[in-house]
Amino acid sequence: MASNPSNVFLQGGKFTEFVVDKLSPAAGQGELDSKSLTTRYLMTQKLPGQTEKPFSSTGKFGRFGGKFVPETLITCLSILEAELTLALHDTDFQEELATELRDYVGRESPLYYAKRLTDYNKNSEGKGPEIYLKREDLVHTGAHKINNAIAQAMLAKRIGRKSIVAATGAGQHGVATAAACAKLSLECTIFMGCIDIERQSSNVLHMKNLGAQVKAVDGSFKDAMSEAIRNWVGSLETRYFLSGTAVGPHPCPTMVREFQSIIGKETRKQAKEKWGGKPDVLLACVGSGSNALGMFHEFIGDEDVRLIGIEASHSASLSRGDVGVYHGTMSYLLQDEEGQIIGPHSIGVGLEYPGVSPELSFLKESGRAEFYTITDDEALDAYERLCRLEGIIPALEACHALAYLDKLCPTLDDGTKVVVNCSGRGDKDAAAVVMRKQDRLQS
Repeated sequence: MASNPSNVFLQGGKFTEFVVDKLSPAAGQGELDSKSLTTRYLMTQKLPGQTEKPFSSTGKFGRFGGKFVPETLITCLSILEAELTLALHDTDFQEELATELRDYVGRESPLYYAKRLTDYNKNSEGKGPEIYLKREDLVHTGAHKINNAIAQAMLAKRIGRKSIVAATGAGQHGVATAAACAKLSLECTIFMGCIDIERQSSNVLHMKNLGAQVKAVDGSFKDAMSEAIRNWVGSLETRYFLSGTAVGPHPCPTMVREFQSIIGKETRKQAKEKWGGKPDVLLACVGSGSNALGMFHEFIGDEDVRLIGIEASHSASLSRGDVGVYHGTMSYLLQDEEGQIIGPHSIGVGLEYPGVSPELSFLKESGRAEFYTITDDEALDAYERLCRLEGIIPALEACHALAYLDKLCPTLDDGTKVVVNCSGRGDKDAAAVVMRKQDRLQS
């Protein structure tokens, strides 16, 4: 393997001897057991009864996370972390963000009781869980991505950056970033894999209509992400890399999770209003982890709430991956015996990433969250089912979580409250669904 740290930062793998983790424990600290790590982690989270959640500056979740980056990026990331910390404690920034989330994004999003889907999942005795959908598909630009995009665009403008670069797979983060940049008068360049441009053509048109420049990259989302990072590294003083995924070097994963945590905060409030308690089970799809963490994070300290993440069967970093370093962070990765990245696949384009959030990696290793897989065909069946039963067109990514209801519901007690994060709408997937249905009929 080459010893160029920039190459390792972008390409990753099992071999980390050529990079320096700037957040490693001090020498002699030794390894901590799982229980100690969980305790340390939960100390940085908002627990029941707390009115304020501290922003952890460590960027470490057990052995996961960190800053595996070349020296040229350390100062830039440190400045970003400092500015983020200031913004999170700045009353004016928080008030402005709250206004944008309410008036521009359209929050809060509904917590919708899916009665017909609930009835469908009842057993022969008419018993089963109650299913609710957190309707992120109804917010501006059609997915949860806008929560983070508008907040980071505001942060970029606050620190004097006028040019934004981003990478997108399914196009939802690209559309959200383009919209936020248009609103705040920022230049916007979106990198997107050629494969994804073909599959998500409607979102490409949306990005261009919003004033963004869309640059094609050979490959898929992981390749677009690498190219966006290269572009940002080449102009650190003028450009801002707006990450939509809960991956990358610290503070990127924590920042994305922080701005997406509005999903879980609203869910707690809405559950209290609707049935006077908490959800029993939270269910979300997992690509890199932004929508799952947005839902889960608020409830990590509530050990009576199950957290269940669902991966695509051929893009299952948590279920089938090994630990390694990729795009500047340590997490579970899809990689071969030599540490080379294995290309993921999913009919839900937004789930195609070979790594995953370091925070979700820790939640898996500590046992706090559960992770399972769903096939393309199962996701397609869930897509059609929600369309027909509830008149809701979900994104194929979210359909992986919806599909798992078939396996989950028979194991739950009557009246169990299940909340599924419907992370996006499926307009972008209509053509792909029709084509896949035709293929299934012909096979």
